[in-house]
Amino acid sequence: MGIGAVHLPGDRLLGAAIGKNGVNAKGMPNMAGDGLAWEHLIDALRPLGEAMRRRVPERLRGDPQVMAESMRLLLSGVTRATHDALIGDRRHPLFVPELNISQNIFQPNADTIYKACLIEKGGSYLLKGDRGTVRMIILAQMGPDTLRTGKHHPLLDQIDFDSLTLDANGHFELVISPARPAGYAGDWRPLDPQCEKFMVRIVACDWGVEREPRFGIARLDVDEAKGRASAESLHHAYGEIPGIVGVCALAFPTHVEELRAQGHLNALKIFDVSQMSGLTGQFYYEGAYELADDEALITEVKVPDRYRYWSIILTNALYETTDWYNNQSSLNDKQGVVDSDGVFRTVISAGDPGVHNWLDTAGYPAGAIQGRWFEASEKPMPSIKKVKLAEVGQHLPADTKRVSPPERATALRNRRIAAQMRIIW
Repeated sequence: MGIGAVHLPGDRLLGAAIGKNGVNAKGMPNMAGDGLAWEHLIDALRPLGEAMRRRVPERLRGDPQVMAESMRLLLSGVTRATHDALIGDRRHPLFVPELNISQNIFQPNADTIYKACLIEKGGSYLLKGDRGTVRMIILAQMGPDTLRTGKHHPLLDQIDFDSLTLDANGHFELVISPARPAGYAGDWRPLDPQCEKFMVRIVACDWGVEREPRFGIARLDVDEAKGRASAESLHHAYGEIPGIVGVCALAFPTHVEELRAQGHLNALKIFDVSQMSGLTGQFYYEGAYELADDEALITEVKVPDRYRYWSIILTNALYETTDWYNNQSSLNDKQGVVDSDGVFRTVISAGDPGVHNWLDTAGYPAGAIQGRWFEASEKPMPSIKKVKLAEVGQHLPADTKRVSPPERATALRNRRIAAQMRIIW
C-alpha cells in the first residue's frame, strides 16, 4: 500500500510569493507605505481569486456550488490570517484559534480544537492552567511556520499534557525554555532552538461532558508591558495577511482529486503526515468517495485491543471537513458503537439509513473519508464496499444499533449543543 503525502511547491501557493513588505516578483505593492494601507492590502489579496479558480480541479470549475465553496476557503484563510495580524506578538504571545469550524482549512479533525501562538526563538515561556478532563492535550513545537513558508515541516517536538504534574484541582504549570531556570523545580521542557510557534491540539470525545481546559502563556524573559504597537510592526502584520491566506486556502483543494487520480475512489490508503506537522503515534487512512443519492458505502474494521483515540470523518471535494456541528459527519470512539463482534461499521450516505453509525455526506456527492488511530496496539485498514442504500440492512449484523427518525432528530440537536460547548478561543 502506497504512502500518500502532500507537498506544497511554490507554484501551488500564491501566498508563498506575496505578503512581504515591498514590491515582490508578483508586483505586489509595498504594504509599509505611508498613509492608510487598506487599498494595498485589498490589491494584494485580489490575485488570490484567480489563483483559486486555477486551483479548483478542472472538472469542478463549472459547478457554481463548488466555486462558491472555494470562496469560503479563501474567507477561512482570511479569518486565520487576521488573528495573527490583530493580536499576534512574539514578545507577548497569546494563543489564538488555528483551525476550527470557522477556520476550516487544512482539514481539521472534528474532535480537535487547535490553538497556536507565535513565539520568539530562544525565549522562555510559562504556561499555566487547568488541564480539564478532555481525552488529550498535546503541544507541538513548530518551526519554520507552514503558514509563512508555504512548505510543510515535521514537528520539532511534542509535549503531552498527561506527562505534566497536576495538583488536586487539575492545575498545571510548565516552563518551556532553552535551559531550566535556576532554582525552578517544577515541570520544564527544553525549547527547540528552531521553534517559532506553539500549536496545541485539544481532543475531546464526549463533547459537552468533558471539561474543557483553560490555560494561558506568558514570557519569563520579558517584563515590560506590550504598549503601543509601532506603525512598522502593524504594517508587517498586515503584509503577512495575503501570503497566509494563500497558503491556507490553496494548499488542499486538489487533494481529493489526486486521490481519485491515484485510483483511491471508494477505496482507502495510508496517509502519511509525518512530514506535515503530524503527531508522533498517529496513523491515518483515507480515500475519496463518490455516491449517488441511492447508494451507500459501508466501512468495517476490527477495533484494536488498545488505543488512546480513534475517529472517522468526511470532507467535501475541496477537502473542507464536512460541517460536524450540524451533521453527523464524524464519529469517534465515544460516539460510535462497536458491534458485538468487535467490529466498527459505518454507513456513509446522503440519506439516513436508520443506523446509529451513520456518516452523513450532508449533500456532498463526493469528497474524502479519513480515519485515524492514535497510540493504538494495531493500525488496521478498514474494508469498504458500495451498496444500494435500500439494501444496507442486508449487509449489517442483526444486532446493529438502529435509530428512528425522532431519535435521530434528538441526537442531532444534542450534537449541535455539545459541539458549541467546546471552547474554540
